[in-house]
Amino acid sequence: MSDIAGLLKTEIIRLSKKVIRQYVDPIQKATTLHKRQLSDLNKQLQQAQREIKKLQRVGATQAASAPAEESTKVRFTAKGFVTLRNRLGLSAREMALLLDVSLQTIYNWEAQKSSPRSEQVKAIAKLRGIGKKEAKLRLEQLETASVEQ
Repeated sequence: MSDIAGLLKTEIIRLSKKVIRQYVDPIQKATTLHKRQLSDLNKQLQQAQREIKKLQRVGATQAASAPAEESTKVRFTAKGFVTLRNRLGLSAREMALLLDVSLQTIYNWEAQKSSPRSEQVKAIAKLRGIGKKEAKLRLEQLETASVEQ
């Protein structure tokens, strides 16, 4: 009789484990998936926080340097202007469009026959901080704006 009780007990345990596994396995898989998704989201959050800190540092340095730029006088030299125009890969006509001056004005500045006004010197100084791609993008925006008008 004790063998039957033992076998019955073993069979009940085996069937119980089988039924429990049917319910637990999908939950374990879902839990694993959720953990992976949570880990990915944490990585994205950390990356976003790093970018925010970087942008805050850049913003703080720009804010700190902005008053200094206004107080310091910006120099204009014809040679530096030609170098800037060549570095940006712009023709004299394109540079004139960017600065909202005539083509003849650009030639006069480069030939040292005249010098730009203070507002124009500030505009030239702002162009020193951009690259070729940004200059081309600004030109495209100006040209599309002039076509629309």
